[in-house]
Formats: sequence, structure tokens, C-alpha cells
Amino acid sequence: MTTTFPRSTPSALGIDARGVSAFLDALESTPDVEPHSIVLLRHGRVAAQGWWAPYAADRVHLLYSLSKSFTAAAVGIAVREGLVDLDATVLSSFPELDADVTDERSRRIRVRHLLAMASGHREETLQRAEAADPEDLVRGFLLTPPDEEPGSVFAYNQPCTYTLAAIVRRASGESLVDYLRPRLLEPLGIDDLAWKRDDTGAELGFSGAYAPTAAVAALGQLYLQRGVWDGRRILDEDWVDAATSTQVANPDEENADWRQGYGFQFWMARHGFRGDGAYGQFCVVLPEQDVVLALTGQSLDMQAVLDAAWQHLLPAITPQDGAHLDLDPEADAGLEARLASLGLPPVQGGRLAEPVAGSYESDGVLEGLRLEPDADTGSDTDAAAWRLTVDVDGGLLSFRVGQGAWAVEGPLAASAATDADGAVQVVVRFVETPHAARLRLDPATGTASGEWITQPLHDGPLTLRRPTA
Repeated sequence: MTTTFPRSTPSALGIDARGVSAFLDALESTPDVEPHSIVLLRHGRVAAQGWWAPYAADRVHLLYSLSKSFTAAAVGIAVREGLVDLDATVLSSFPELDADVTDERSRRIRVRHLLAMASGHREETLQRAEAADPEDLVRGFLLTPPDEEPGSVFAYNQPCTYTLAAIVRRASGESLVDYLRPRLLEPLGIDDLAWKRDDTGAELGFSGAYAPTAAVAALGQLYLQRGVWDGRRILDEDWVDAATSTQVANPDEENADWRQGYGFQFWMARHGFRGDGAYGQFCVVLPEQDVVLALTGQSLDMQAVLDAAWQHLLPAITPQDGAHLDLDPEADAGLEARLASLGLPPVQGGRLAEPVAGSYESDGVLEGLRLEPDADTGSDTDAAAWRLTVDVDGGLLSFRVGQGAWAVEGPLAASAATDADGAVQVVVRFVETPHAARLRLDPATGTASGEWITQPLHDGPLTLRRPTA
């Protein structure tokens, strides 16, 4: 990752470190919230950043629907280059489908409607579109008639964004990542962005992007700077205005920060605007404060994350109008030390001993499960003294297991301990994603069971990692 923002201190940037610490307290103590990383920028400088071990600054993280904001940037760049017209019909990009798509509303869907999640459908169409054409999602989407006139209603709809990615690919003749590389990624210093592809080889667009937290912060900073980076205009100013303002109302959304309106693959919020993805991937932009907040995590309660930001972080930022805020520069050092030592607790309990080694039978999902001392202990014998091997989804998964620490091997980190009954409790983190799984091995019965802490939305244990080219 080559994106490096100048480092500063919270107080030098008009931020009270005590408020940042209170925000971290909230993230670490709120039920159903688990933070993995934070990057806080003000005036284009780092006020605070940190990663909860075993997550790390140089690792990518699956962004889920925050991927949509990167897809939208590709559309914005294509509009600037004259490759895409926001007012063109979607069908005009796919003339081979003209005879198939007979519904008049489908034929009237425009590119701007896709960007605003306003295709005229009242609800998600992914399953219906896949059923309509299992091999061509764009065709399946256009064969799924809208319920209302395009542009009139909001519905969060994955095929809208998939189709946007397909339009960029069709107009540019390149993959989405190849198109973005010289136009967005390289200028912003992002040298690692990978995208999950479907069976046709096309990037999902609506999900599946893997990128470091600094890349998320850089995208937010680009929009905060109204499309300009190091003196180079990447996105037109009118694009930024449209993307970050309400294009369609969404008052029926359940949570307060999800019913403030929707722009071009960005949500409006009670403060500023944001891109976000399942389980707590956030790119929050606060233009009034000149702030970008990038977060990753494994959080089921995403509204609680934003609530904590508004309650603790926002009041700690000195207003741009020069109003006085009582800062405590001495708190900067304490916050810096805390950020440098962030970590998620390993599994707590007794140490593993020889009697727990052996094979375990499971519920049919996990096969060939075996726990044994690790012959290759490396330099950290405490963290790498055991190895767990399991057949899952038709493939072999083998990883080191730490005791009192996380043993990290490739895209996995694991920790284990014995409980009062002698069973072995294991947590396995797929550290390039939000997800973790919990296993229980019972030496008394020779059986094992497992469950996801959060259920992956696509992929499984063998594919929960950065996609290869």
C-alpha cells in the first residue's frame, strides 16, 4: 500500500484525543460491534489510525457493499471521459438485448437511475434476475420489469450496481480494475485492490472488492476534495455534487442514518455522507468538519457504530468556523500508545495438552478434522505450538493455532483454549474479511462442531481471501 497521508496529532488538527478514545471505548464495548481498523483524517492528514490485531495495516479487507462506491467512481471517470452518458438508457449499452427487453419501464431505465438505486423496482431483484437468466445477470435484470416508473422509488438493488460495472467494461473494453488502475488507483497511491468475479469473469461491482483501510480513506478524501487529487482532476465537480446529495428519498429505511436519502452509490447521513458495506465497512465523509473516517469490522449493529461516532467523535472536532473547543494536547500521547497496541482478545481458558490431540468427527460439514502439535513452531512457540487441519467444502484447510495469542498464517489467524469441561474452543479469523468461525472440539467424545460468528454473504472457508488475478 503506497497511500501515505501526512501524520499529525489530534490536537494539531483541532481534534480532542479524549473524544477519539471515547469512540474507541464505544466500539470495543458495544454489543454486536467488533472493530478491525480505523483511519481518521482531517485536512488530509492522519489524526488517528490503528488496527486491532490480528488485523494489520498492510492487509486488504473485504468491503462488501462499500465496493459500490468504487464502482461509482469508475462510472464518474467514464462520464468525464465521454464514455458514458448518465441520461442514456441502460439498454443502449447492450443493443444485443433490444429484442428481448420488451417491458417499457425496463427500456426507460437510465444510467443515473442505476446509480441512485432508483430502477423502479420496489425491492431487491438479485434472485429474480438470476432466475430470469442464470448466465447473464444484466439480461436477467432487464427482463425483471420495474414496479414503478424508473427514478421514482428507492430500493437497494444489487443488479443496479452490477450493471453499472458492466457498462464501464463495455464502454472501456477493460475490466473494472484495469480501467480504474491508471485513472483512480495509481493517482491515489492504491496498489492493492482486488475484486471477486462471477463465473463469467466479470467483477461483481456491487460487492467483492478487497482493499486496505487506507484505500477506503483515500476514496473518501477524493470526494472531500471534490474530485481533485494532487492538483489533478479525477472526478468532475458536478459529479461529486450529484453523487453526494440526495437523488432519491428513502424515508422508509429502518435506521436513522439509512433514511436520509441516497446519492450515486453513497448514503446520505445525519452528518455528511458515506459508503458502507455489510458487517461494518465504512467510508464516512464529513465536509463541514473536513474529516474522513474509514472503518472496517465484524459488526452486526452498524447503526451503533455511527451512533458512537456522532456521540463521541463528532463533538471532539473543533468546528471549521473557529468556535472554541477545549483540547487536551497531553491526551495525544496516550491515544497514540493505545492505537499502537490495539488487539482483539484471543480465546481465554486453559492450555492445550497432549490428550486433546487427535482426530474428531463432526456434523458432516467439517470432515477429517485433526488437532496436533505443530512441528514447525517458528520463533513464537507459544503462538504456533498447535495445528488444526480440516476438510471443508471439498478442500483442505490447515492453520496454526495460538494459545494466549493469535497465530497468523496466510489469510487466517486462530486462537484456542480449553474450557472447564476439557473441550477445546477455537476461533478462526479470516483476516482479509470481516468473518470469523467458532469451533468446539470435545476430546471425551471425539466430536467437533462449528459455526460462523458472522455468515459470509458469498464465498466459503476456502475462498474467503483476496481474489487472485
